[in-house]
Amino acid sequence: MADRSPSPPIGSRRGLTALLVGVLLTAAAAAFAQRIWVGGGRFYREPPKWATARDFDGSFLYCRGHYTSVRREYGGQGWSTDYPGADNNFSVRLAELTRVPVHFNADRQPNTVVVSLADALLFRCPMLFMEDVGTLEFSDAEVQNLRAFFRKGGFLWVDDFWGTRAWAQWSTQIGRVLPPGEYPVVDLPLEHPLMHALYDVRSFLQVSSIQHWRTSGGEVSERGSDSVPVHYRGIQDSHGRLMVLMTHNTDVADTWEREGENQDYFDRFSPAGYAIGVNVVLYAMTH
Repeated sequence: MADRSPSPPIGSRRGLTALLVGVLLTAAAAAFAQRIWVGGGRFYREPPKWATARDFDGSFLYCRGHYTSVRREYGGQGWSTDYPGADNNFSVRLAELTRVPVHFNADRQPNTVVVSLADALLFRCPMLFMEDVGTLEFSDAEVQNLRAFFRKGGFLWVDDFWGTRAWAQWSTQIGRVLPPGEYPVVDLPLEHPLMHALYDVRSFLQVSSIQHWRTSGGEVSERGSDSVPVHYRGIQDSHGRLMVLMTHNTDVADTWEREGENQDYFDRFSPAGYAIGVNVVLYAMTH
């Protein structure tokens, strides 16, 4: 188990921490004049923008996995949790903070898509993002397609699922895809290359949704004592390549979606949230 004692969340690496904070604190600094999505606390379901073959042109495309929920979790919305704000805002900031060629539409807004886990287009995604995965159940077709996705070099990041019940649901389902006897779940150490792909991330960020943070007076554990320890876990292939990243008992994506809604929340969590996100993408695209 890695040491999770408090430490500065982001270290200096080639002077880029200052760039990260400077860009995020200056809304007008967007190099492409994109808009940061601000949800304003609204809760509604936006229909998925399904991926088509035309969406894939070799540039980075935020692919969100679509699944079926068989149970509900407090604060979660199934596959659409934090959609589409997290997808949009992260794509904007990735373009500003790196040289990754992000896919933009004619209106200079990032193109983001939703992909069925049984769709062959899954194999065109540079990586796959999913949230609230403690509520899902894979179909047999999804299990087979995901297994092939990982064996062909695919990378999945799952975020924003809380507590022992959600972990049990998720671990059972991913175990159908990647049997734990062959692909055990491991706790990532802070020294893992993913944590230092661009930014030196020196602690495992735990952050609750902005709603929970506001109503609880600043608590970062959404399930009380059942979600106090934050877990950054992974599943590797036989060569040590990370195939699945699991950030459990934390909501990194909310630091992207909600960055424009509350200055205190932004100041405390968003720079670290973006640093982790950028590191994950760079690791996934180079391993």
